[in-house]
Amino acid sequence: MALQDKLDAFKADFKGGKPPYYAPPEIHPIMERATAELIASGQAARATRAGDRAPSFTLKDQDGNEVSSAELLGRGPLVITFYRGVWCPYCNIELQAINDALPQIEAYGASVVAISPQTAVNSRKSVRDNKLGFPVLSDTNGEVGAAFGLRFALPDYLVDLYKALKNDLPAFNADPSWTLPMPARYVIGQDGIVLYSEVNPDYTHRPDPADMFPVLERANAKV
Repeated sequence: MALQDKLDAFKADFKGGKPPYYAPPEIHPIMERATAELIASGQAARATRAGDRAPSFTLKDQDGNEVSSAELLGRGPLVITFYRGVWCPYCNIELQAINDALPQIEAYGASVVAISPQTAVNSRKSVRDNKLGFPVLSDTNGEVGAAFGLRFALPDYLVDLYKALKNDLPAFNADPSWTLPMPARYVIGQDGIVLYSEVNPDYTHRPDPADMFPVLERANAKV
């Protein structure tokens, strides 16, 4: 099943209150309003895109090890997925899909990292629960997400909803700012130039991992 089909099935269950999911029906218009406003802001179009030079970074993985984009690019192309956090089921479904595609991605000589503003303990949970074969890096205060143009502040009404749902982002992220990155996926060439970008302000929509394969094949052919 394609990734978006899985996401759509989850969304239908979530909105329908199908067990084991339950969400009060009044929350959905609030979430949809926030998504529509983020789309209308045009921020996604201003984020790092194909043809741009990717911001470099050094972040710690879930075990506290430093991971450098320059070092990874020295080995081959780099796939980056920006991940909102372990609390986001859509993000977890996407990570599982990328993990399923990991053998083919690595066959193209590429590395994979997920970048999230969450703390290391939550990143360890992400890796453990999703059985990931690639690291989840902690982007303290969302600085790398901001460098890519992805970080945005949640509107006050959405903050109020998250608080009511006990979705405590300041605790998850050790950051009081109530900010998140828009979901995004990149393929970075060894010269640091973005070869593929997909940024979507609607967190329920994600590209299929297979969409990257032609780009990775071309990048691998140049190595």
